Amino acid sequence: MQLSSEFVLTLAEQGIYTVLLVTGPLLILALAVGLLVSIFQATTQIQEQTLALIPKIVAVLVGLIFFGPWMLTTMVEFTKNILQNINQFVG
Repeated sequence: MQLSSEFVLTLAEQGIYTVLLVTGPLLILALAVGLLVSIFQATTQIQEQTLALIPKIVAVLVGLIFFGPWMLTTMVEFTKNILQNINQFVG
């Protein structure tokens, strides 16, 4: 079997979907914390750059602790699927 354009596009679509699925929770968490910090800065008129950065970093690290095992499982399943079907890629 040769690599058809449909097959390559399907594989790329699965890869992009997996990346979005794995990174989505952390990005949403960072967005929510950033929004809360921005609201806090606007109401108190404190304009400190590190005040916006540090809570996001902490939130993402806490998110990694909670979502890490699921993220790793999702990436391993995607990689295992590719490696089990490698004979379709090389012909």
